[in-house]
Amino acid sequence: MSDSSPAVPPDPDANRTLELRVPDMDCPSCAGKVTNSVERLEGIDALEPQVTSGRLVVEYDPTATSEAEIRERVQAAGYAIDDDSSASELTVSVPDMDCASCANKVANALEGLEDVSAVETRPTSGRVTVTASEGADSGAIVAAIESAGYEAAPLADDAAGSIGDERAVWRSRRALGTAIGGVLVAVGIALEFVVPGIDPLLGTVAGRSYELSHLLFIAAAVVAGTPILRNGYYSARNRSLDIDFLMSVGIVASVAAHHPFEGAMLAVLFSVAELLERFSMDRARDSLRELMDLSPDTATVRRADGSEETIPADDLEIGDTVIVRPGEKIPADGTVLEGQSAVDQSPITGESVPADKSEGDEIYAGTIPESGYLEVAVESEADDSTIARIVRMVEDAEREKTDREQFIDRFASVYTPIVVALAVAFALVPPLLFGASWSYWFLVGLTLLVISCPCALVISTPVSVVSGITSAARNGVLIKGGRHLETAGETDVLAVDKTGTLTEGDLSITDVIPLEGADEDEVLRRASAAERRSEHPIGQAIVGYADEQGVGQNGSDSEPDDDHDLEVSNFEALTGEGVRADVDGVTHYVGKPGLFDGLADLEHAHATTDGGATLSGMGYETTPQCDRECCLDVLTEVVPDLESEGKTVVVVGTDERPIGVIAVADRVRPEAEWAVSRVQEQGIRVVMLTGDNEGTARAIAEAVGIDEYHAELLPDEKLEWIDRLDDGGPDADDNRVAMVGDGINDAPALATASVGIAMGAAGTDTALETADVALMGDDLTRLPYLFELSGTANGVIRQNIWASLAVKAVLAAGAPVGIVTVIHAVVIGDMGMSLGVTGNAMRLANVEPETPDDHP
Repeated sequence: MSDSSPAVPPDPDANRTLELRVPDMDCPSCAGKVTNSVERLEGIDALEPQVTSGRLVVEYDPTATSEAEIRERVQAAGYAIDDDSSASELTVSVPDMDCASCANKVANALEGLEDVSAVETRPTSGRVTVTASEGADSGAIVAAIESAGYEAAPLADDAAGSIGDERAVWRSRRALGTAIGGVLVAVGIALEFVVPGIDPLLGTVAGRSYELSHLLFIAAAVVAGTPILRNGYYSARNRSLDIDFLMSVGIVASVAAHHPFEGAMLAVLFSVAELLERFSMDRARDSLRELMDLSPDTATVRRADGSEETIPADDLEIGDTVIVRPGEKIPADGTVLEGQSAVDQSPITGESVPADKSEGDEIYAGTIPESGYLEVAVESEADDSTIARIVRMVEDAEREKTDREQFIDRFASVYTPIVVALAVAFALVPPLLFGASWSYWFLVGLTLLVISCPCALVISTPVSVVSGITSAARNGVLIKGGRHLETAGETDVLAVDKTGTLTEGDLSITDVIPLEGADEDEVLRRASAAERRSEHPIGQAIVGYADEQGVGQNGSDSEPDDDHDLEVSNFEALTGEGVRADVDGVTHYVGKPGLFDGLADLEHAHATTDGGATLSGMGYETTPQCDRECCLDVLTEVVPDLESEGKTVVVVGTDERPIGVIAVADRVRPEAEWAVSRVQEQGIRVVMLTGDNEGTARAIAEAVGIDEYHAELLPDEKLEWIDRLDDGGPDADDNRVAMVGDGINDAPALATASVGIAMGAAGTDTALETADVALMGDDLTRLPYLFELSGTANGVIRQNIWASLAVKAVLAAGAPVGIVTVIHAVVIGDMGMSLGVTGNAMRLANVEPETPDDHP
């Protein structure tokens, strides 16, 4: 049915969204510089820096600013904008690419294509991302990957989350060939070494006798070694000196040099090692698949006519109403419209206790209602849900190599050619120069050839990083890359924000003390009028309390009388101090007591009768008409007393005088003291940085067990303290400083710290995009878990690296004297160590968060 109504032209004044590609904006610090530069423009309504993808999304008012001005501000921050819209990305599934050697072959094959500008291989997930010019032939890209010896298939947009190949390793064609080869070797060994008397002679060639066992060994080398030889051929084509090429040379040379037993053993054992390595890698991939399986495939939608329809979850649109019954997974982020239920949010936040959800509450895709029926209004598309972003970021974490990983890559590029050269030298030099046995030194060279491949060494770091990051994600901690996992484990100092981190951030008004001709209602009314445009939590608390008391500016249940309407203009936020605004034509200030230094002559400040009565109720001696000394008492005695109770004090006044004092309190999180003590037990120094007053800071620090705190800090002063803590003093080495905050107000400090940790990031785009680590729930117990996991991960990585190097060194030293053979090199040096480092990395999945209940 067509709509005959005329089309409505777009509103030229409506807000617009601009997406810019800023490729060099690849860290939180970069994002902070770009956003700070763009925020200077008038009309910027929202900024979303997406560090992982190098994009900046800007929502702006075209009547106040323009696209050209936004671009100019980005460039003024020192970052170029990539306007090449002709480039596109293609993600290809390459399930058999499960090691660094495989990845190098695939990358070499793709680099020869003219249309390809960048190649990103991710062996842990079995995927390749290719950046190519618009209109590039995807078939040519797939063909190039296949020319390297690997099956490949482009991933559709709706399958971008596919990880590797879920087919059973032990039922593959290679497993069958390996089994047949193993049987042939076993029979050959029995004939040659166990019962040689029944090993029939098949004939003599060039004076050398060949028994049936020799034929069986050659057949085993062919059957089990065919995949190796095939991969070795592709390695040679792509000029890749990798394990497949080296093993292929070893197998062919062994058979050609009349050592079929060694060639057969090399083929069978190496093939078994590859299957076991693939099996171990699948275990690592399973942890990624578990994250992807959290979101349901289908959703039940209520249509406008009241009917219900089951559709793919990917087809949900913003504004749809979905029906979720107990036990079903919620298909999209949204808000509860109807019903109530306890919802298991552990897939997102890691919290084991279900959260009660009812009308108006926010809810996340992948979470599960345990009881009760829910109707949810969809507020994000499937690929933009919190769980989808988590999955993308966990996958992207593999892209960024840690410092150790980069070192290992450089080491391997030097180590392998040197050992290969030594292998050739040992095989040729003794026989040629000293007349030594060709057979003996050939086997020595062959053994060194096997040892030369650094497979276990190369995978020791990435498999540990993936295991640690996916384990953390399952427990509600999102780590944005291996570098951040590594740095968190080396943290020396933890800088902690107070509000919203150590405290719950749910502020409430505890005291209202009127002064000089005002009453409580007047103080609240004027404070809320000035604060109504503020986004600061304290200002919002004042506005909310005034509305509850019915004295708020357009905030009570009933509209205020005209006599109570206040005209507010010239609002200005005073960074780190408070706010200023003209209320009924008079400039008012609402902020810290220090804001009023020099603004008023206290000699002319007199408390009112009501003020005196209020003070009397607090234990201060006053008279019905309090003199100026009483006002001095308020600012010099009452304020410190309130602060000593852990309350934040806000003074309300004009240029002439203060008219009232408001005290705000915030509850300390129940788990804060336990979390701080557990972090300190791990050898990390905890320092609290807050913009709050000295008294409140002291009270909170004492309550949670923090010995060092710094109060009344402006945002730039917090940055200075991060730098000071990082320096560690004139006689100390530089520290690694982690900063934990709410992810928005503390963004500059989070970006400056070695590791920025955002609290309560679930559903928060800014925190998810800018923080190095995001604690998805408001749960401080995840903080000691993060440091424990990161420290354990660093230990596992060190163990893997040094164990790999030590085993290689021992095997290399034993080969020339005949202690180490080809079998030892394959079983211990390749298969054993690859399984060892992978199994060691999998231990990270056993690191679980603790809670105060675990240690009563």
